[in-house]
Amino acid sequence: MRASGILMPVFSLPGKYGIGCFSEEAYRFVDFLVKAGQKYWQILPLGPTGYGDSPYQSFSVFAGNPYFIDPDALRKKGLLGEEELQELDTAGKDGRIDYGWVYEHRLAVLKKAFVRWKNTEDPDFPGFLQRTSCWLEDYALFMAEKDAHGGKAFCEWEDDIRFRKPEALEREKIIRKEEILFYEFLQYEFMREWEALKSYANAHGIQIIGDIPIYVAPDSADFWANPSLFQTDEKNLPSAVAGVPPDGFSADGQLWGNPLYDWEEHRRTGYSWWVMRMRRCVEFYDVVRIDHFRGFDEYYSVKAGEETAAGGVWKKGPGLELFQTLRKEIGPVSIIAEDLGYITDSVRKLVKDTGYPNMRVFEFGFDSRDSSGRWAYLPFNYINNCVVYTGTHDNETLAG
Repeated sequence: MRASGILMPVFSLPGKYGIGCFSEEAYRFVDFLVKAGQKYWQILPLGPTGYGDSPYQSFSVFAGNPYFIDPDALRKKGLLGEEELQELDTAGKDGRIDYGWVYEHRLAVLKKAFVRWKNTEDPDFPGFLQRTSCWLEDYALFMAEKDAHGGKAFCEWEDDIRFRKPEALEREKIIRKEEILFYEFLQYEFMREWEALKSYANAHGIQIIGDIPIYVAPDSADFWANPSLFQTDEKNLPSAVAGVPPDGFSADGQLWGNPLYDWEEHRRTGYSWWVMRMRRCVEFYDVVRIDHFRGFDEYYSVKAGEETAAGGVWKKGPGLELFQTLRKEIGPVSIIAEDLGYITDSVRKLVKDTGYPNMRVFEFGFDSRDSSGRWAYLPFNYINNCVVYTGTHDNETLAG
């Protein structure tokens, strides 16, 4: 059955507080989608952004971005006052997001809300901590340590914390107790607001398409807490990093720098980390688009320290076994396989065997740089089981 939707990042929603969030504007956008006869709202990754401000390089693939917490919702709960909202009022700015400004002002105001909240009785908070302990404990401690170390990457922390010595972690949990609670509060408030917005969308016939990167960021709670799941050296630094080879868009390829998974270790553990990750995605979204899906068939490996991706090699990924495990452990999950770029028959077979719809990009059909592969993107060649986008970040808009 055909249906259509619009991709609108949460951070791009209108608002007066420096960045789009789960405000009334988000609910009005849902109303707009209904009025326009749409069925889907696709967003970009919801994770907390760090250096570079990219949603695809997040401090955690499990956590939510505290910038999306609605200041007006906190005011209605009595956690913020009008004067504090005025500190965030960006009236008169040019409409672009100044992430430096948001970082400096938003977190300071959220800390004021936290101080008021912690003096209240919230009966739902203990249950939230229990449900999310499998990832939130590590994330909250990671963020508290990052603050204590002036924002430095965890590879620059003291060795006993960097290498997660048990006695050091217990010591830091006591020392950073207040800061840890702050980051737990942010995730609690984020989830309450997101669940309310998603429920509103679903009740009005709108499904949410989420977007997740295949890899974690090198400076993330995910990598810090689980080094055994990645290809690392004796210092727990990446021994090889992710990227893609040279193509028509880039002569040197793209050197992403993300740590690569140790797929043998994931297989040995029954893909438990991926099961946990996809369970989290099911909580967040109705449909999940997985970026760089071809990396599950073969992934491009570049030796750590290389300046470009030109010298990388393709290595075998987990293949269908991972998705069979996810289906067994979680049940059916609606997934869109982003299969753009260098695609082989093996990748096509994996997508077909999973049964997931793949992607077509309308504008790619008119790209002279890819004369051999562009035919698949022309509308008369679309297959039934696919999701079509007008363009990507590599294209001009249709308006030009």
